[in-house]
Order: sequence, then structure tokens, then C-alpha cells
Amino acid sequence: MAPALPKVALWPYTHPAMKRTHLPLNALRVFDAAARHLSFTRAADELAVTPAAVGQQIRALEDVLGVVLFRRTSKGLELTDEALAGLDPLREGFLHFEEAVQAMQAGQSSHSYAIAVPREFYAQWLAPRLAAFRAANPEIRVSLIADEDADFTEANLDLAVRWVEGPGDLEGVELAPGPKVTVAAPQAPEGWIGWPGFALPEGAEAVLQVGNAGQALSSALAGLGRALMPLPLVAEALAEGRLVALGEPEECRRGYWLLAPRPQWRQKKVRALVAHLTGAGS
Repeated sequence: MAPALPKVALWPYTHPAMKRTHLPLNALRVFDAAARHLSFTRAADELAVTPAAVGQQIRALEDVLGVVLFRRTSKGLELTDEALAGLDPLREGFLHFEEAVQAMQAGQSSHSYAIAVPREFYAQWLAPRLAAFRAANPEIRVSLIADEDADFTEANLDLAVRWVEGPGDLEGVELAPGPKVTVAAPQAPEGWIGWPGFALPEGAEAVLQVGNAGQALSSALAGLGRALMPLPLVAEALAEGRLVALGEPEECRRGYWLLAPRPQWRQKKVRALVAHLTGAGS
């Protein structure tokens, strides 16, 4: 337990015994709610916690500050003089916090996107949808990065599209499920085109081994053999007759996911693009 402090106002936070990095911000927010309602129960409702949790936070804050903040009377809760002395500066401080957060969010350009996306998925799925988004929002600017596995911080990314089984440690939404289908150009030879995304059927041997889905798609379109491909990548070519399906689509655990760390996911511009790509904004 930290040593008791003299009875001082809660703001500004410059007392040498209370470092800014150790401010009990959550408890101060609970105190603000309880002071507004003069009720732990109503404060708990506002904060979506239990009254007991509010009481624990208040007691912990009183221990840190070395003062009593509330007293119970026959009329209910009352603020002590010490609590009243710090309440207005505390609320002013919270307003400063909110302004600081808004300023930091504004620092992320609301009109610029940096997106990492596989080339083939961009060409077959994302590009036309991005064009529609730009038509409705002509002020936006987009930078594309071909390496969908690029580090978000190092590449300063807003979003990434990845061929994965789920979001993992990131926030995400599945843009296109990835059932797999065997395709080939009309009258193509029976040899297989192999790539790392799918294992070939048992006993099959690749006559051509390529490095990614884009190369596999180009090879199949060129008539070099048959390939197992994610359906979203070949749907257009199948509809146009440039490829034919050799069997029915099969379930696949992977899909194309739009991913970002939670702070990026909360940005207004990211939410707008996500809503467009998932149809939530229509």
C-alpha cells in the first residue's frame, strides 16, 4: 500500500508522492460516477459493474489518497470536504483526457488508408469494391502493400487481408469464405499445379510448383494444368468460361480475413471501410 498523502486536490497530478504513471485512473473514474449519482448502485449501473466493485474501488482510492471521500448519513451518501475539493478539477482533467484522445485520433489521417493485401485477392475481389468505396468517398487515398504478412507497426498499416483460419490475436472480419475447388482451363492437360495454400490430392504429383495463389491462378488460366484454388479467386473466371470446375467446391477452414490490431479497428475511417466491404453500411 502506498504511503498516505496529505489532503490535497486530485488535480493537477504533480505531487511528488504520486507519479503520473501510477495514477489510479480507473478508481478516479469510479469516484466521479459515484459522486455524480451519490449512489454506488447507480454508479455501478452506469459503469456496468456490481455495487460491490464500486465500493472496492472507492475504498482502494481512499487508501491511496489517505482521505475519506464519502460518508453515509440518514439521507444517503454525502461527499466529504476533501472529495468536494478535488471533484471539479478531476472532471476538468477527464475533459482534457478526452480532448487528448480526440487529438491523437485526429492525427491518423481520416482520408488515407494503408492496406496489405495479396495481389490476387486484390485483383479478383477487393479492387472493384474499393472502387465503389472511392466513388462514394472521392477524398480518400489508398496505399497498397503486397506483403499481407507485413508488420502493422513497421509498415504503418491500417488493415491487412490475409488467407487464414481466423483473426488470431487481431480484430477481424471474414470478407470471403474460402471453399476450395479444382479448376483448369478448357482442354488443359491433367497435370497438377501445386502451391503452398493447398495440399494436392493423395497420390497426385505436381508438374508445376509455384509460390502463391496468384501464380497458381495465372498458370491455370494459361492452360498449364489443374489447380486447387479458393473459390473467391476463380469465381469470375468460372462464370466467364475461362476456367471450368472439375468437381464441386469443398469446405475449407481458411478464408480471406480483414484484420487489424484493436486500436486501428476502432478508428472511424476503418469502421467506415469495414462497413462498406461487409455490406453493413448498405
